[in-house]
Amino acid sequence: MRAARLSVLTFTAVAALTAVTGCTEKGSSGDSDRVIDVTATDSKCEVSKKAFPAGHVELAIENKGSKVTEVYVLFPDDRIVTERENIGPGTKQKVTAEVKAGDYTIACKPGMKGDGIRQEVKATGGSVAKRDPRLDSAVAAYRKYAQEQADATLPLAKTFAAAVKAGDLEAAKKAYAPSRIGWERTEPVAESFGDIDPKVDVRADGLEGGQKWTGWHRLEKSLWQDKKITAEDKTLAGQLITDLTDWQNRVGKADITPTSMANGAKELLDEVATGKVTGEEERYSHTDLVDFKANVEGAEKSYALLKPVAQENDAALVTELDKQFAALNTLLDKYRADKTSYDFTSYDKVGDADRKQLSDGVNALAEPLSKLAAAVVTKSS
Repeated sequence: MRAARLSVLTFTAVAALTAVTGCTEKGSSGDSDRVIDVTATDSKCEVSKKAFPAGHVELAIENKGSKVTEVYVLFPDDRIVTERENIGPGTKQKVTAEVKAGDYTIACKPGMKGDGIRQEVKATGGSVAKRDPRLDSAVAAYRKYAQEQADATLPLAKTFAAAVKAGDLEAAKKAYAPSRIGWERTEPVAESFGDIDPKVDVRADGLEGGQKWTGWHRLEKSLWQDKKITAEDKTLAGQLITDLTDWQNRVGKADITPTSMANGAKELLDEVATGKVTGEEERYSHTDLVDFKANVEGAEKSYALLKPVAQENDAALVTELDKQFAALNTLLDKYRADKTSYDFTSYDKVGDADRKQLSDGVNALAEPLSKLAAAVVTKSS
């Protein structure tokens, strides 16, 4: 999880924005009414248009401020449609999405804190091409995968919580990292609900004003830094299971589309770059490489499901993505003796030069992965 999230309202069903699962117009570079320029500064979030046709749209983002920012497209109830994080000062990013007619919000978040600076926008009219059945199949397969990960997480999390409740420090430590793998593989789906992620995966530096610290990382601190389990920790362990059960029950209701899958894969690499490579995510347990591997696996699953269509639309991109996924997985294998296990080297034992190599591998994959959404929705003809 990144340092902070937008605060959100409760999950409700809304007829709003969704990614199209088929071929649509040519890329937005040739269709200017479908490009929304977003200019972010430390105090403003300016958009070039507040109304645009439904269908394939592109956010062309430029950060003209002095702070790292994030840009979100939000449903009316604040669920996240898509996002692009860690946009440095003076840099540009592009995000591809598909919209149905409806009202939305574009939010810039300078410093990656708070609710962000918001602009209300509207998608009107527009037309959508017939869905590509291969992308329908990809969405169905990914939905099944996300549910399987949630279902597999609960027993592992219950083992972790039971150890905490029993006051067994060593058993809780052993169960901690495995309990997080399924979550880390599919984190963008959990984040799309908005209210679950801050309960279970927030770090101390990501707390908003007045927010109580709960979830995995609060317990991680007790186990590794405080080296004791308190009565409150035992209560928090029970709350973790309640919140993860809520996540498990809601995965089937998530808005999952080809572009959200592609953008989610990029988000997972962003998670690695900002939390795992730096050692910030698991700062007490140093189990960052377990999370790192799970994030990469989740991104690769989305990519594999979308690959047949991307191959037709941008064969060169697919070649590069295959190369970079393989290189990063090979690099990660250096830090585990058994390639079938998740017993990775403790991250505090990984030196600066090796961390730099890991960071370079993530960056080499993240750049082409940011183009996957456009490759999925752009016609090859």
